[in-house]
Amino acid sequence: MSTFTDRTVIITGAGRGLGREHALLFAGLGANVVVNDNGAATDGSGATAGPAHDVVAEIKAAGGRAVAHVGSVTDWSESERMVRLAIETFGGLDVLVNNAGILRDRFLVTMSEAEWDSVMEVHLKGHFVPLHHAANHWRAESKAGRPVNAAVVNTSSPSGLRGNPGQLNYAAAKAGIAAMTLVAARELDRIGVRVNAIAPVARTRLTSGSPAFAATVGRDAAGFDHWDPANVSPLVVALSAADCRVSGRVFTVLGGHIGLQETWRETETFDKDRRWTVDELEATLAVLPGGAPVFESSIKAHEARQEARPVSDAVDV
Repeated sequence: MSTFTDRTVIITGAGRGLGREHALLFAGLGANVVVNDNGAATDGSGATAGPAHDVVAEIKAAGGRAVAHVGSVTDWSESERMVRLAIETFGGLDVLVNNAGILRDRFLVTMSEAEWDSVMEVHLKGHFVPLHHAANHWRAESKAGRPVNAAVVNTSSPSGLRGNPGQLNYAAAKAGIAAMTLVAARELDRIGVRVNAIAPVARTRLTSGSPAFAATVGRDAAGFDHWDPANVSPLVVALSAADCRVSGRVFTVLGGHIGLQETWRETETFDKDRRWTVDELEATLAVLPGGAPVFESSIKAHEARQEARPVSDAVDV
């Protein structure tokens, strides 16, 4: 197993859920961990230092090294301070795990501007800003002639890869994160930085609040809890290992299942050696199935979630 001794990791949204599990596993493998979390409530309001400091205390009690950063990943200056905190406290930065996020589920016709903007800000900007500051640090190191072997793991979602009714804002943001991952991987490869993304499914504050979901997430006959967020963390750690060479990839992960995902690809082609006419295109398109692909399980899960809680609730990913 790879060791992370003397390697420093920043994990955003690490006070609870997936981020907390990532932090504990990295620390257990010897990493120095910066635990970022602004401690917002599930509706996105307020802030408290408690969650970040609780995880730091847990790591230290187990003999690990960690420091808390309490601040929003959407704040340009705060994210810059977060990167500087890692460097000043532990002497460098080797891994960035972008994990923080919220939800504002609503169907398209009833979604407000604020519900759209808040999700875009936390997910898209909240990934870009830490990545920008970390990348600038690594670029400066490379320019100074110091070898860089760094990794970034972003957090997308199956909703962003497949489309989940009732999550237009969240799906769009998560799809954007997948695209951001591909571009960043190409841009940063030359300075020694690998960038990948995960699209996890696990028990979080959102899913735990849904009775319909909770009824389906028990252990299997062998006692394995497929929905435990700790199942996701080994992939994050493996993608962050110093000897990993994988970059520009997106993986789904649920329980013991990991799937390498492809980007958009052509499934059918229609070709002429001249410009198409409208009539020809109408006739050609008529052979394709009508309507949008429907993911029944996604619709049912969303409807159950809508019934179980206010649609304006927000949670960490």
